[in-house]
Amino acid sequence: MSAASRILLGLIGSGIQASRTPPMHEHEGDAQGLRILYQTIDLDRLGLGPEALPELLTAAERLGFAGLNITHPCKQAVIPHLDALSPDAAALGAVNTVVLRDGQRVGHNTDWWGFAESFRRNLPDAARGRVVQLGAGGAGAAVAHALLTLGVGELAIADMDPARAAQVAESLCARFGAGRARASADLAADMAAADGLAHCTPTGMAAHPGLPLPAALLRPALWVAEIVYFPIETELLRAARRLGCRTLDGGGMAVFQAVEAFRLFTGRTPDPARMLRHFAELGDKAAQTAA
Repeated sequence: MSAASRILLGLIGSGIQASRTPPMHEHEGDAQGLRILYQTIDLDRLGLGPEALPELLTAAERLGFAGLNITHPCKQAVIPHLDALSPDAAALGAVNTVVLRDGQRVGHNTDWWGFAESFRRNLPDAARGRVVQLGAGGAGAAVAHALLTLGVGELAIADMDPARAAQVAESLCARFGAGRARASADLAADMAAADGLAHCTPTGMAAHPGLPLPAALLRPALWVAEIVYFPIETELLRAARRLGCRTLDGGGMAVFQAVEAFRLFTGRTPDPARMLRHFAELGDKAAQTAA
């Protein structure tokens, strides 16, 4: 195998040891005759925060990385350290994929397309009149963009930082039209009027267990979409399914964002069906290990 067919990639974020992104890229590379080595750069393990991004980006360039995936809490913090942004990343103000090529750091956002593609495949007929979204961070900005692209009429965004929710809503209205998004001032009232709920915070992850909102705000007529995929069934999804809600787990978004990132990193077209199968196999192995 030639040196040209070897590709070094990495993931920067906190608490990412269980991420399935590295094995997904390596497995798809193997299927395409590419030797991909994908490293996790876990800020928690290193005792670092987003302030280390300049050092980590420079190190990746010097070591010959072809690109990096970026996750919580760095999707917005990484932007000042890049040379250019794709139109989607610039519009969203969040980056999850950085291509390192020809001395340039170019940021992209494949999260929004990943969520949209998963939603289209799994909840194609879901009502989209009014939707509540929890979380206005980097992933939340991408999901909000996806939801309005999918035709959601009005999106109410709730965040621990109301100013951040208002900023995301303002940006969405500038792109999609006045009145399409707003910061939620009354979560209970918005939930009562909603067709669906999109959850975009770390709550529910293995390191952040719990529900992101009171269970009493859920009702059977809602659909509930999750972006957390480890565990694949969060407490929110369990509560929603007990009520009879239609649900969408975070696995599809994880796979389809990786599909587009793989194309950006390698210039090759990946096989989404193969990547979905491998993602499911990884989940089965994780479940067996836990048992």
